[in-house]
Amino acid sequence: MRAAVLHQTGSIGTRPLHIEDLPVPEPGPDQVLLKVEACGVCRTDLHITAGELPPLRDSVTPGHQIVGRVERLGAHVSSIQVGARAGVSWLGGTDGTCLLCRKNRENLCDHPTYTGYSVNGGYAEYAVARADFLIALPEGPDATHLAPLLCAGIIGFRSLRVAEVAENDRVGLFGFGASAHLAIEVLKTWNCEVYVSTRGESHRQLARSLGATWVGDDTERPPVPLDCAVTFAPSGDVVLAALASLRKGGIVAINAIHLDRIPQFDYDSLLWGERQLRSVTNMTRQDGRDFVELATQLGIRPRTTVFRLDAVNDALLAVANDAIDGAAVVIP
Repeated sequence: MRAAVLHQTGSIGTRPLHIEDLPVPEPGPDQVLLKVEACGVCRTDLHITAGELPPLRDSVTPGHQIVGRVERLGAHVSSIQVGARAGVSWLGGTDGTCLLCRKNRENLCDHPTYTGYSVNGGYAEYAVARADFLIALPEGPDATHLAPLLCAGIIGFRSLRVAEVAENDRVGLFGFGASAHLAIEVLKTWNCEVYVSTRGESHRQLARSLGATWVGDDTERPPVPLDCAVTFAPSGDVVLAALASLRKGGIVAINAIHLDRIPQFDYDSLLWGERQLRSVTNMTRQDGRDFVELATQLGIRPRTTVFRLDAVNDALLAVANDAIDGAAVVIP
């Protein structure tokens, strides 16, 4: 099979992935082999390929928003059939025994498996995944429309939960890329007013077209106090802008696996009043099931730009430069 491989001993630059011919992997006893239909591109992939997240392997195939067909079953798998359509997300497995797993907080597992980081992912023609971490997918939608749901969509949905968004809230979205443009679809069904602060005029235009109440620049404060906010940009300045926009008792959920820094800030004016900063860490299988079911009911179709596997480095560069609206998706 063909796969895009990151070698930690090689140079990390604007074209970090190399297309190589590799053996089709064999599924383990509790795994399945998937024939990949599409794989979404996530900002986490940028952190991995840029070395901002410490490497866990000498080489790895990134990609953790995988849509595929089950090609082969491991010896112990009976929960799914060959030919079924299934998705794989960032959280590829947990130990199931640590304290947080036992408390039903598997997103915080002490010994997790990360798709496309600690195990090979979906920038390839085939991938293996744990059967019990697959997400059932509907048959109707095109694979390129399903792939962004599997991380950008799920983690955005979890961010709304972490921010404790309620119906009719005033909600801020700081940054408006692949995740936020799916979150706004959910917020509209909850009758929320959505205030978007983001860089790039094309992103601002997209936010307006999707029904944002107000749109401003990336650190611009909305004209009204917000009940809660989610930050999608890996920038401490953006986090403080969101915090400064809250009413008393409001929550900012930081949706970033890597943050450049948190600048010094004034506690009395920004955090006092029981305002809260919370990080969003991974997702649970239930988040995935709940969001895919909701997205199917609502008929959510992400805005996508499609790249062939040979052009995977171009896809990464486009996401890094905010050169596309919505999500980038790679197909074999």
